[in-house]
Amino acid sequence: LPPFRAIGDNLKDRFDGASRVMLSNAAAGPNANRPQPDKLSNAIASNSIHSKRDSRPRKYKYGFQLRPYNPDHKPPSPRDLVYLEPSPGFCERNPKLGIQGTHGRQCNDTSIGVDGCDL
Repeated sequence: LPPFRAIGDNLKDRFDGASRVMLSNAAAGPNANRPQPDKLSNAIASNSIHSKRDSRPRKYKYGFQLRPYNPDHKPPSPRDLVYLEPSPGFCERNPKLGIQGTHGRQCNDTSIGVDGCDL
């Protein structure tokens, strides 16, 4: 097991490089979740080591594909961190989301420093 610090640094780098994605079910095809007539149907045959495997590629096994939100970006790899929605702003109070806002300091929502909203 790597040192705790190395794990933290690796996760921080991946977090900083996370990309926004959209879900797309077009990759698996319109009938991806429908049973196929040529599949073996009885329980014994379907559990056999000789039964046919699902023909979809493994990355589509859930019936959707992650596509970059920005079409100029490359699709994420299995090790990339991704997000579906941007984080809300934390400078302003938002009781609906349980965000208290900043108290006792000025907040610069574009700063990544101590005057920013991520602290």
